[in-house]
Amino acid sequence: MVSAKQLIQLAVGTTLCWNIVAPVIAQESNNTPIYTDPPPRVTPLPSDRPFRRNPLSADFQVGALQADFTGSLWVGSHQGLARINPATGVIQARVNVPNRFIDAMVQDRVGRIWLGTYNGLVRVDPRIDQITAQNFRLPSNRVLDMVIDDRGFLWTGTDQGLALISPDRGLLMTTLQELPGVSANALSLDQAGQLWVGTLSGLVQVDTATAFIINRVSNIPGASVQAMATGPQGQLWVGTAQGLFVFDADTGALLRSVTLMRGKSVTAIAFDKTQSLWVGTENGLFKLNPYNGAIVSQVPNLPSSHILSIEPNVSSKLWVGTTEGLAWVSSTTGRANTHEAFFSESAQAQ
Repeated sequence: MVSAKQLIQLAVGTTLCWNIVAPVIAQESNNTPIYTDPPPRVTPLPSDRPFRRNPLSADFQVGALQADFTGSLWVGSHQGLARINPATGVIQARVNVPNRFIDAMVQDRVGRIWLGTYNGLVRVDPRIDQITAQNFRLPSNRVLDMVIDDRGFLWTGTDQGLALISPDRGLLMTTLQELPGVSANALSLDQAGQLWVGTLSGLVQVDTATAFIINRVSNIPGASVQAMATGPQGQLWVGTAQGLFVFDADTGALLRSVTLMRGKSVTAIAFDKTQSLWVGTENGLFKLNPYNGAIVSQVPNLPSSHILSIEPNVSSKLWVGTTEGLAWVSSTTGRANTHEAFFSESAQAQ
């Protein structure tokens, strides 16, 4: 039996881990050095700068999507955070966040939006479109995935382990840093309310009540888990660089490998309200029949074939984040349309 020390490092429950901020738009941190001598020469010179493309502005990677209780869609990209009307595509608001590299997003029980960035957690109130809290006391500030458990607590996966947060009180409740496989790449709750964590070396099941590890699955083809979702039948769908696999969420047993996904690097998994399975890979977006693994369709004309995020059932559309921009797929025609405000010009040129 594994000792508790190996499983969990318990943080003091009353430790305040938040920088609670007034409801004003947050400004980006300014790390500009102060010079006593004349500052160093900047290249290119000002007259040349209009012809140099800004590397940040050219990055249209859309790593996270989240629908909220108002019906809006939040888009987390390397351009920052935006809120759009999914029916019209109109941008309703842009929130100036401390770190623009957003790769995870979730809505808590009272409707607040949580962002996982390269520099920790950010909480946004959608009623005022402003930041209300920031957190940096995690096993690592590199947040990879998040999920809200059945009690309403926020589990945060980082590249150095797990953290459990109380969303209302802003408390770091527990950390699990000695996680087998180290990095919590993907998170999903099973139908019993337990947490499954996809790591660099397989799967780990964590009891959400105690934060103790209760199961571990290794020897998964591809080893490192890149995406995960719990299906309508309670099975655990897991994507790796070598394909798509189905596990029994009660026992952790491998049930099957989806034949037509073998050899494909699976990066995103989602089920829509019709129980169809959508699988994003590094080379396309596929709609599958989850019962027999048959490919129903492959979606063409996306900004990029490298899929990063999927959000189904938003204004009769399936929204897709790629490495080159944002698109939606019509639930009636199956056609993809690119959102022009989140689209790389380089992708269009290709």
